[in-house]
Amino acid sequence: MTAVAELEVIPIVTPAVNADDCDGAADTVVVRLTDESGLTGIGEAAAPAYPVRAFIEQPDLHVWSRNVRNLVVGRDPFPIAALVDELYAATLYPGRRGLGIHALSAIDIALHDLVGKQLGRPVYELLGGARKDTLSPYATVFAGLPQGRSLAELLADIGRRFDAALEAGFRAVKMECLFYDLVTDAELVGAIREGRRMLGEGIPLMLDFGYRWTDWRAALWALDRVEDCDVYFAEATLQHDDLEGHARLAERVETRVCGAEFAATRFECREWLTQARVDVLQPDINRCGGLTEIRRIAELASYHSASVIPHGWKTGITAAAGRHFHAATVNSPTFEFLSPLLWDSPIRRELVRPEPAISDGEMELPAGPGLGIELDDDAVAHYRVDVGAATA
Repeated sequence: MTAVAELEVIPIVTPAVNADDCDGAADTVVVRLTDESGLTGIGEAAAPAYPVRAFIEQPDLHVWSRNVRNLVVGRDPFPIAALVDELYAATLYPGRRGLGIHALSAIDIALHDLVGKQLGRPVYELLGGARKDTLSPYATVFAGLPQGRSLAELLADIGRRFDAALEAGFRAVKMECLFYDLVTDAELVGAIREGRRMLGEGIPLMLDFGYRWTDWRAALWALDRVEDCDVYFAEATLQHDDLEGHARLAERVETRVCGAEFAATRFECREWLTQARVDVLQPDINRCGGLTEIRRIAELASYHSASVIPHGWKTGITAAAGRHFHAATVNSPTFEFLSPLLWDSPIRRELVRPEPAISDGEMELPAGPGLGIELDDDAVAHYRVDVGAATA
């Protein structure tokens, strides 16, 4: 194998960031590895670009606070898990959880992409090989936060996006119910019923509540009243770290309860399985530790009769990583796919190519070596922000 010659951290930000909305695809931080022969591998993290870069470029201080770049450059990328575990151990002081793991996630994804290209094999083969013949993504339908709009206006927007999702070939849809104080719980139940009516029967409907409730009984009240809407799962019902509340809710409802969207590493996800006792883990590949870690998380989940359906609201890099994980994982029945046809994010639309096709709810297995995508140099040049200080 050819050694890594360069590690580059690339901050990417869209021109019109709206801090009052909830758009995880407004920015990203890309890690690009280049080997001695000129091949590249790319990954990204769901974290602010400048702290990620600072973490990777921190000075060597002692054995538990090392410069990550120095540990990667010059190394054989092939033993990915061993190298990532070394990075984890070498950054225990500033890392271990949170942003440090987010940064390592980007490196791990980039290592998989690079090694796949060096071997001429797709990443899902590095993860053990395909466990399914085709992929089954679900489309997230989000009208944005209310920002002065009425519930009727939001539902009309959601209905249009439902139609667009079905026309694009999706056969499973998640409705974002981030209405917050605009609606009472009773009105929320009515909105979900209207969502099911607009979507039609026979299409799996997922719900994301955006951490609406602090009281698990309030969440139970609402979920009980939409049970006949055939809801596939309920995401972000309670506050993220309320493990006990999730456990009480999960044991009382028929709907699958999700958790661990913000979890980093299998150790945090274990708490969601043993304490929160959720049915579905939703760690983000670009946040939980990368493909190496989410593969471990999936194996752990299999011992607890849980499935892993990764969160994925970022650019085409994360979308590609999700496809490969899904292809290689038995207990991953579907995965979130942020479609540029349904959410207007310039960097989701332009940063990488090609875009996979979907037909009648299915995608073909990823083609090409590595992740099967390439950065668009023009898009990088256009959206890359000044490498000095963070934007105001």
